[in-house]
Amino acid sequence: MRIGTLSERTGIPRRMLRYYEETGMLIPGRCANGYRNYDEQSVDRALQIRGLLDAGMPTRVIKQVLPCLKQPGIIHVLNAAPETLDLLERERDSMSERIETLTGSRDAISRYIDTVRRARVPEAEAA
Repeated sequence: MRIGTLSERTGIPRRMLRYYEETGMLIPGRCANGYRNYDEQSVDRALQIRGLLDAGMPTRVIKQVLPCLKQPGIIHVLNAAPETLDLLERERDSMSERIETLTGSRDAISRYIDTVRRARVPEAEAA
Protein backbone atom coordinates (compact mmCIF):
# COMPACT_ATOMS: atom_id res chain seq x y z
CA MET A 1 0.00 0.00 0.00
CA ARG A 2 1.14 3.56 -0.56
CA ILE A 3 1.93 6.00 2.23
CA GLY A 4 -1.42 7.80 1.84
CA THR A 5 -3.32 4.58 2.42
CA LEU A 6 -1.19 3.74 5.45
CA SER A 7 -1.84 7.23 6.79
CA GLU A 8 -5.59 6.83 6.34
CA ARG A 9 -5.67 3.39 7.96
CA THR A 10 -3.62 4.41 10.99
CA GLY A 11 -4.61 8.06 11.40
CA ILE A 12 -0.89 8.92 11.43
CA PRO A 13 0.10 11.84 9.19
CA ARG A 14 2.33 11.08 6.20
CA ARG A 15 5.03 13.35 7.55
CA MET A 16 5.16 11.31 10.76
CA LEU A 17 5.31 8.05 8.80
CA ARG A 18 8.28 9.46 6.86
CA TYR A 19 9.91 10.33 10.17
CA TYR A 20 9.43 6.75 11.35
CA GLU A 21 11.19 5.67 8.17
CA GLU A 22 14.03 8.18 8.61
CA THR A 23 14.69 6.87 12.12
CA GLY A 24 14.66 3.26 10.94
CA MET A 25 11.60 2.31 12.95
CA LEU A 26 9.42 1.63 9.89
CA ILE A 27 10.97 0.19 6.76
CA PRO A 28 8.83 0.15 3.63
CA GLY A 29 9.63 -1.66 0.45
CA ARG A 30 10.09 0.31 -2.74
CA CYS A 31 8.26 -0.03 -6.04
CA ALA A 32 10.13 0.12 -9.33
CA ASN A 33 9.16 3.79 -9.60
CA GLY A 34 10.68 4.51 -6.16
CA TYR A 35 7.38 4.90 -4.31
CA ARG A 36 7.18 3.53 -0.80
CA ASN A 37 5.29 0.26 -0.58
CA TYR A 38 4.00 -0.72 2.86
CA ASP A 39 2.80 -4.22 3.62
CA GLU A 40 -0.09 -5.15 5.89
CA GLN A 41 2.22 -5.55 8.91
CA SER A 42 3.22 -1.90 8.57
CA VAL A 43 -0.21 -0.89 9.87
CA ASP A 44 0.38 -2.66 13.20
CA ARG A 45 4.00 -1.51 13.36
CA ALA A 46 3.08 2.15 12.78
CA LEU A 47 0.38 1.93 15.47
CA GLN A 48 2.84 0.33 17.89
CA ILE A 49 5.33 3.12 17.28
CA ARG A 50 2.65 5.77 17.74
CA GLY A 51 1.49 4.16 20.97
CA LEU A 52 5.00 4.01 22.38
CA LEU A 53 5.65 7.63 21.41
CA ASP A 54 2.34 8.66 22.97
CA ALA A 55 3.41 6.87 26.15
CA GLY A 56 6.46 9.12 26.24
CA MET A 57 9.06 6.64 25.10
CA PRO A 58 11.89 8.24 23.10
CA THR A 59 12.61 6.99 19.59
CA ARG A 60 16.07 5.72 20.59
CA VAL A 61 14.39 3.31 23.03
CA ILE A 62 11.59 2.40 20.63
CA LYS A 63 14.15 1.36 18.03
CA GLN A 64 15.65 -1.05 20.54
CA VAL A 65 12.37 -2.66 21.60
CA LEU A 66 10.66 -2.86 18.20
CA PRO A 67 12.41 -6.12 17.27
CA CYS A 68 10.79 -7.65 20.37
CA LEU A 69 7.30 -6.59 19.29
CA LYS A 70 6.26 -9.06 16.63
CA GLN A 71 2.50 -8.55 17.03
CA PRO A 72 0.45 -6.01 18.95
CA GLY A 73 0.32 -6.95 22.62
CA ILE A 74 2.84 -9.78 22.28
CA ILE A 75 6.45 -9.32 23.31
CA HIS A 76 9.12 -11.75 22.15
CA VAL A 77 12.40 -11.38 23.98
CA LEU A 78 15.32 -13.39 22.76
CA ASN A 79 18.58 -12.87 24.63
CA ALA A 80 17.79 -9.32 25.75
CA ALA A 81 20.98 -7.43 26.47
CA PRO A 82 21.42 -6.18 30.04
CA GLU A 83 21.80 -2.65 28.66
CA THR A 84 18.41 -2.92 26.98
CA LEU A 85 16.78 -4.11 30.19
CA ASP A 86 18.43 -1.28 32.15
CA LEU A 87 17.24 1.22 29.56
CA LEU A 88 13.69 -0.11 29.70
CA GLU A 89 13.68 -0.05 33.49
CA ARG A 90 14.79 3.59 33.45
CA GLU A 91 12.05 4.42 30.92
CA ARG A 92 9.44 2.62 33.01
CA ASP A 93 10.55 4.49 36.13
CA SER A 94 10.49 7.79 34.25
CA MET A 95 6.96 7.05 33.03
CA SER A 96 5.89 6.23 36.58
CA GLU A 97 7.26 9.58 37.78
CA ARG A 98 5.41 11.43 35.01
CA ILE A 99 2.21 9.56 35.87
CA GLU A 100 2.54 10.57 39.53
CA THR A 101 3.15 14.19 38.56
CA LEU A 102 0.21 14.23 36.16
CA THR A 103 -2.03 12.57 38.73
CA GLY A 104 -1.09 15.19 41.31
CA SER A 105 -1.75 17.99 38.81
CA ARG A 106 -5.08 16.47 37.80
CA ASP A 107 -6.14 16.13 41.42
CA ALA A 108 -5.16 19.74 42.18
CA ILE A 109 -7.18 20.98 39.20
CA SER A 110 -10.16 18.87 40.29
CA ARG A 111 -9.99 20.34 43.80
CA TYR A 112 -9.84 23.84 42.33
CA ILE A 113 -12.85 23.19 40.09
CA ASP A 114 -14.81 21.77 43.04
CA THR A 115 -13.92 24.78 45.20
CA VAL A 116 -14.97 27.26 42.50
CA ARG A 117 -18.23 25.43 41.88
CA ARG A 118 -19.07 25.32 45.59
CA ALA A 119 -18.36 29.03 45.87
CA ARG A 120 -20.75 29.74 42.98
CA VAL A 121 -23.69 27.83 44.49
CA PRO A 122 -24.40 30.42 47.23
CA GLU A 123 -24.15 33.21 44.61
CA ALA A 124 -26.73 31.47 42.42
CA GLU A 125 -29.06 30.86 45.38
CA ALA A 126 -28.83 34.51 46.47
CA ALA A 127 -29.87 35.77 43.05
